[in-house]
Amino acid sequence: MAELARTGRWEGELVHTWRDGTPVMVASRWSLRRASPGRPTAILETNDDITERRRAEDALHQAQAELGRVTRATTLGELAASIAHEINQPLTAIVADANASLNWLRVESPPLDKIRDALLAVVADGDRAAEVLTRIRALLAGAVVPRQPVQLARIVTDVLPLVRPELRRHHIALELSVATDLPPVEGDRIQLQQVLINLLVNAGEAMREVPPERRRLVVRAESEAIDGHAWAVVTVEDGGGGFREPDAERLFEAFYTTKPGGLGMGLSISRSIVEGHDGRLWATANPEYGATFHLALAA
Repeated sequence: MAELARTGRWEGELVHTWRDGTPVMVASRWSLRRASPGRPTAILETNDDITERRRAEDALHQAQAELGRVTRATTLGELAASIAHEINQPLTAIVADANASLNWLRVESPPLDKIRDALLAVVADGDRAAEVLTRIRALLAGAVVPRQPVQLARIVTDVLPLVRPELRRHHIALELSVATDLPPVEGDRIQLQQVLINLLVNAGEAMREVPPERRRLVVRAESEAIDGHAWAVVTVEDGGGGFREPDAERLFEAFYTTKPGGLGMGLSISRSIVEGHDGRLWATANPEYGATFHLALAA
């Protein structure tokens, strides 16, 4: 009413009620009709029923959220061997250090310094295993996380331990370059982790069958000026089979895939997530072979 009195117009969405008590969502437009002398002021109100449209939109959003959760679970399912390997390493070290400590305690003069160092290593390895499980739990969570300032460099370092064992298993060399002046971005850390995991997994899969000398994954994070503004950009470059330049946009179409048994949803959802952060995600074909994916977010 205050805006109507001030500007003479108001538009918004309201919930009204049918005669039978059923709520109805309407797009409402109010217009103030100034009164002539001796006549009362009138308000013209026009309501359009948008209940079904809103239900359809809510159902679509719910389906997209569920599809994103399923995609995260599928991605982690593909990484099951890597996750098991990553957790098995600290657990194996914990058992070895604990057994060594027990053996040292059995001697007449236990080497307390060695025992202390072994126990500190047990704590560190326990923390490392817990961090891996925390990452997995966060990636599977379906809760909406409020946007906050995040560092892409930190996201890169959080994600790499999940994919590094799989890269080693296929003898893929990893090169990492992170600029020290990378600006923070506004976003959902978990969703951005999901995007980067998908890009790294795709790059690794693209190089499984290529000659060994081409199995090189290059990850760079740097600051760039785009359209006169500062952006944080992460690039993932592989030496796989690549793609034809005319197919660059098709890679991000839903259900388009070049992998046997693939769903063709990973890159589509990844681009939706990035665009939801007001960012950009695109691919370029490398000059000789392979492809480079670019993730750019405004500082």
